[in-house]
Amino acid sequence: MERQAPESPFEDLPEALVEEMLSHYKRLGEQLSASLQEIQSNKEKIRESLGSQNLLRADSAVIHSHAYPTTCGVDGSYAIERLLSTDIAAMAGVAVEGLTPPSEKRHWPRPHYLCDVSTVAHRDATTLIIRAVMVTMELELAALAPHDVVFLDGSLTTPLIHLNQALARLGEVPEELSRVLLGRIGSALDHYAEILASKRTDKIFAGVPKYTSRNEISSALGLSKHEDRSLLSYILRGGEVIGPSDMIKPEEDWHFGSLPSAMKDKANHIISSVYELSVLYYRPYDYFPALRIEVSPSVAKNQARLSILLESFQLQCGAPGIVEPYPLYLADRMVKHLSTALPAIRKATTMEMASGPTQDVGSIFLAMQGYRTEY
Repeated sequence: MERQAPESPFEDLPEALVEEMLSHYKRLGEQLSASLQEIQSNKEKIRESLGSQNLLRADSAVIHSHAYPTTCGVDGSYAIERLLSTDIAAMAGVAVEGLTPPSEKRHWPRPHYLCDVSTVAHRDATTLIIRAVMVTMELELAALAPHDVVFLDGSLTTPLIHLNQALARLGEVPEELSRVLLGRIGSALDHYAEILASKRTDKIFAGVPKYTSRNEISSALGLSKHEDRSLLSYILRGGEVIGPSDMIKPEEDWHFGSLPSAMKDKANHIISSVYELSVLYYRPYDYFPALRIEVSPSVAKNQARLSILLESFQLQCGAPGIVEPYPLYLADRMVKHLSTALPAIRKATTMEMASGPTQDVGSIFLAMQGYRTEY
């Protein structure tokens, strides 16, 4: 069940603290208003600059015919219930089919998912490992989806970052947890390479990050203090697209560390593909913010595939009030409830332990007590 927002969000805070926090609203409003005013006053100049660089065009210049592509969205989540004696770790990936074109049958009448729940000893690196396992689940679901266009929640560079961070700390967690990741990493790299290459002409993979600090376009306009997606949500009109353009290279080189030697070639191929990624921004409707879309060059440089990609966003972004493609919205709504399910799993486990042949029920309830104060 979804947690309801409290009727009085400040009721548990000291009165003086609430007053101090609220006293900053004028300063915050002035700062944000000044930033927006700067964009509004230079809007036409920015549009002219984008046009002169051949970056701005209407989606009608890309979409020449309608293919009515099928779509799905993939998202993942992880959670840790920290107890007195141990931790309960849960991770899951969910794939949800988008709105089905009228000429197509549904591929997946129900959401597809992968999940795991296990107990692990207290370790600081546990979060990194279970997040990486979640990433492998997302990659598997995306690679195996039978749809024309697959939306992945987040940047296409994110799996590289999360997997690398986990591999570097693999020796700091219990062996049974490290075996879970190592058992999945080989196939995960294969799936990741397939997604980054996107070679199949009947399947397109697109990374769609909601939160991003990238500023490839802003930097080209001399407005690097603004983030691309925020800036272009004010600059673009409905039905306009920017790019594709090359993704800015990071200050530090991408790399994989601590991989088994047999996987080095896979890793090098993935890193090469990451450096070649393209990015575009698309605002499908006036009531919708600009979307950052990351794709392989095999999609970005092919007008027919680019047409299918933009059409898929047109079909899945039509619901006012939902500011991401519809299947990603559904997947996000589903998988983010993982953390609310863990306390119920803990309580059921506690009752199962207490009903067994034991003489010390009190110790069981103490060991399974949550680490934080419960409200």
